[in-house]
Amino acid sequence: MIDLREIEAARARIADVAVRTPLVRLYASEVPDGTEIYLKLEALQPIGSFKIRGATNAVRLAPEEARGGGLVTASAGNMAQGVAWAGRELGLPATIAVPEHAPQAKLSAIARLGGKVVKLPYDDWWQAIVTGSVDGIDGLFVHPVQDDGVMAGNGTIGLEIIDDLPDPDAVVIPYGGGGLTVGIASAVRALKPEVKIYTAEPATGAALAAALPAGEPVDVDYAASFVDGAGSRRVLDSMWPRVRKLVDGAFAVPIADTAAAVRVLATRAHVVAEGAGALAAAAALAGHAGAGKVVCIVSGGNIDPARLAEILQGGDA
Repeated sequence: MIDLREIEAARARIADVAVRTPLVRLYASEVPDGTEIYLKLEALQPIGSFKIRGATNAVRLAPEEARGGGLVTASAGNMAQGVAWAGRELGLPATIAVPEHAPQAKLSAIARLGGKVVKLPYDDWWQAIVTGSVDGIDGLFVHPVQDDGVMAGNGTIGLEIIDDLPDPDAVVIPYGGGGLTVGIASAVRALKPEVKIYTAEPATGAALAAALPAGEPVDVDYAASFVDGAGSRRVLDSMWPRVRKLVDGAFAVPIADTAAAVRVLATRAHVVAEGAGALAAAAALAGHAGAGKVVCIVSGGNIDPARLAEILQGGDA
């Protein structure tokens, strides 16, 4: 777990950058009987994603001499924007390794923020996340997942949830590498230990859903999809001890269900969610998180307009 004091310190440290996002109830006929779904709208952050919280906190925590050579990260797009934002704020160059399937909407946003993009095959990109470095690129590597400063920044979402809804029954979090889950779960567990913590992954890369019943990280088949900000081939070994203690269950969400959730969020709540941002809502709409008050993290809204249009017209992308 991340210490609650570190999360509270992060809230003060990033208050001038990260938006205190609203928690709004989803009113839709698709919501199961007996369930109230609440959406934590991280898509409303300045970069369209929660990643601005952790990236800003980690960079501001780093000694000046460590970051003087510039910033580096490996990201499918949203952490990239967070690091690029932090770099621009400090006048530092930011180099971002992205997987070849990263969507153009995210690549364009990185460029607008002054970040330099380096495209890598998925396996090479994943190796950069595993090792915490990108071959041939120097600078302070801001790990998108396993950096304590990043996770503390992410945990500020949990503080806000409990401030706004003191009695949730469950929180559902999209799972990519685990940094968002550990951050939020650490805050919620410290304040309300009875609340259930669940994760949601695309069924095309549900590594945590496979690891929990196995009792250890296992390799799973991975296929790229429009849910580019979540899912992986394997739970990071470094994150497994933390995640397994904090999570009550993990859901593998079909891509078609995720696309349907994108449509529900757009047409009922007027919220644009990217694939990963709709995962938690998809799981809750399917009834996986149970009855009562269920908070779903809408982690980001950076989706290519053409892909969004296709989904809204009934496609599964």
